[in-house]
Amino acid sequence: GKTDLFDHDNVKIVTVFFGANDASDLELNPRHHVPLERYKSNMKEIVSLARGSFGEDVNIIFIAPPPVCHDARLKFQKDKYKDKATGKLERTLELSGQYAKALTEVAKELELPCLDVWTKMQDTSSSTKPWQEYLSDGLHLSAVGNKFVAEALIDLIDELLPELAVTPCTYT
Repeated sequence: GKTDLFDHDNVKIVTVFFGANDASDLELNPRHHVPLERYKSNMKEIVSLARGSFGEDVNIIFIAPPPVCHDARLKFQKDKYKDKATGKLERTLELSGQYAKALTEVAKELELPCLDVWTKMQDTSSSTKPWQEYLSDGLHLSAVGNKFVAEALIDLIDELLPELAVTPCTYT
C-alpha cells in the first residue's frame, strides 16, 4: 500500500527543496510554469502542512533551487530532441534566480532558515569547482552537485541546529 508522507512520529527536520521546474518560462513551458506569487503561497502552504502534521516545533529548512546553466541546457536539448530542438531556453539562470530570491524572502518572512543553493553554488569563494559541474544537464544536480548540497545542508544544520547535528560514526 501507499505510505502516508505525514504518518511519522518524532520528525525533527523537514527540508523543502524544489528545483527550477516551477521557474519555467510561461510562454515556452506553460505546463510547468508556476507564477511567482503562487510559488510563494505554495511554500507557505507546505510549511503549514508540515507544522500541522509534525507539530509547531518541527524544524523546517527551505532549500532554494540551483542555478541553470544555459550552455548545458541547450546541449541537452539538442542531444535529446535533435532537429526538433528549439534552441530556446524554457528555464534560465535569471528565472531560477527570481524563484530562489522569492524563496529566501518567504523564509525570512516566516523566520525559517534557507539554504540558498542558487547563490552558494555560484559563489567562487566557497568552491574549487565551476558551478556548472554541479549540474548534470544544466538543470538537474549531478553526483557532485548532490554532494555539494548535502554538505552545505549539514553545515547549515551544524550551525543553526547543533542539537541535531549529523556526526559520522567512527565504526561504520
